[in-house]
Amino acid sequence: MARPASPPPDTPLVEAMIEDSRWEELGLEELAERAGRAALERLGLDPAAYEISLLGCSDRRIAELNEDFRGKPQPTNVLSWPSEERGAGKAGEMPHLPAPTPPMPHGLGDVAIAYDTCAREAREASRRLEDHALHLFVHGTLHLLGFDHEREADAELMEGLETEILGALGVADPYAGMAEGAAVTRGADG
Repeated sequence: MARPASPPPDTPLVEAMIEDSRWEELGLEELAERAGRAALERLGLDPAAYEISLLGCSDRRIAELNEDFRGKPQPTNVLSWPSEERGAGKAGEMPHLPAPTPPMPHGLGDVAIAYDTCAREAREASRRLEDHALHLFVHGTLHLLGFDHEREADAELMEGLETEILGALGVADPYAGMAEGAAVTRGADG
């Protein structure tokens, strides 16, 4: 019996819907593609075998989503909706990473990023907006893969991976010098 063919290696990982034109000016789709590929490759997953849906939106739109899905009627930086539960059973363990499903890419889930909050956080942290957007998409991608920051050991694992992935992308450690560890992302997203 023949094996199903894998998707071609140039298959895009990110399927983007940009509602806020400021994201187009920044090149969010390309930034997300780079960030998502780097995250999957770091975890030994072939980006061509997976797919992520991205919504680039405003604070108003993400506040609506945050209220609808989390009961929190305020904007946040990033939200994520994994296609299935992949979390680790024990604190600090690797989650259950998804296997590819040839010939079609395996849908990992959806990520929404709010321009206004992202831009404000970048300014407040004296970071380039592009670098912060890369960070938020890496963070959202890791959530889709089952990583979280609810327990301290899980947060340490996730933040360590984020720092490593961002370093490979030429982005400085977003957690360096932060008094509370991951104040920008921990507890702010979904």
